[in-house]
Amino acid sequence: MKPRRAAAVGVRNPRKKRGALRTGGWDDDPFTRRAQRENFPARSVYKLQEIQKRFSILRKGDRVLDLGCAPGSWLLYAAEVAGSAGRVVGLDLSPVTIALPAHVTVLTGDVFELAQRPADFCEEAFDVVLSDMAPATTGSRGVDAARSFNLCTAALAVARRLLVPGGAFVCKIFQGEDFKRFIDAVRADFAEQRVFKPQSSRKASSEIYLVGKGKK
Repeated sequence: MKPRRAAAVGVRNPRKKRGALRTGGWDDDPFTRRAQRENFPARSVYKLQEIQKRFSILRKGDRVLDLGCAPGSWLLYAAEVAGSAGRVVGLDLSPVTIALPAHVTVLTGDVFELAQRPADFCEEAFDVVLSDMAPATTGSRGVDAARSFNLCTAALAVARRLLVPGGAFVCKIFQGEDFKRFIDAVRADFAEQRVFKPQSSRKASSEIYLVGKGKK
């Protein structure tokens, strides 16, 4: 693994998993309060927990890549499930400032660069690729969905190149006109595909998760 600082290019993904750190109407959210009590930096950890409970994506000893990993909730949970015999690598443009277990490494970089030149970032394959990335939103559902699709396409390109055969992929996408197109792309690369909306997702959110198992 070669840590590398990359310039920010393409669609930036700083909005991922920041909810628990904000104020102004979100403090009463039960998942936010629970995350604070359980020392997770964001409520998004419970989405991954629901995905794990339903689909058993993560296993002891797994090598896991978390795309758009800041502020670190998914890193912490993946590290807990994979255990010290596993390895978790995160990638984000933003720094992760929380304390992390010894078997977690965080790289600073851009997912679009990783998709194009994975060898510049890492020299290993992974059992699981996770992506909870979201674009900086504009308020236009069509524009936001298109930006989300671009991030998801980059995440899938990473999974194609770095997942071991039989590996698993989890990716958040905003529903829009490219949604079916992305489902078809995941279906082409994985033996099993599922669409899943966690209960911990905000009801007003257009986000949904694609789960692929059994990389071909």
